[in-house]
Amino acid sequence: MLQRLVDDESLHALSGTAFAVTPTLRESYAEGDDDELAEVALREAALASLRLLAGEAGGGQEQSDPGSGRAALPPRRVVIEAEAGEVSARPDLDDAVVRLGGPVRIADVIAAYVDNASAEAAVTAAVEVVDDADLGDEDAELTVGDAQDHDLAWYATQELPFLLELL
Repeated sequence: MLQRLVDDESLHALSGTAFAVTPTLRESYAEGDDDELAEVALREAALASLRLLAGEAGGGQEQSDPGSGRAALPPRRVVIEAEAGEVSARPDLDDAVVRLGGPVRIADVIAAYVDNASAEAAVTAAVEVVDDADLGDEDAELTVGDAQDHDLAWYATQELPFLLELL
């Protein structure tokens, strides 16, 4: 999806789903400033990224874009931070979930957060059990937690083409 964003200069989020500091998220925390709440939304988005990887053919194995001539990319969580126009709350899913009213344009992207190579083993393991973790399997929850313990690296928008080349 990151490759598509760079190539097409826009991206449609799966089902229009995104994460943000929403009024419901603010209400669910007794304390916390905007930066702390943004970190909560970022962690929720990183967890959703694991689910996207699990949903791809091969269950998180390296994926290539057929016909693109590009090599397969390693399994990495990616979170895009962007200014969004029209959004609507999705309290039926979670406190930080919103639905985007349209595609994310690269011009609206503020930054991307991407796993480092050191997280690949943990991400691969988490991709295999993320559904079990959602269903309450304690061992699976620990495995997903191991992946979530890896901090995502910050990249400016102009760095994204170079990042993709280096992956």
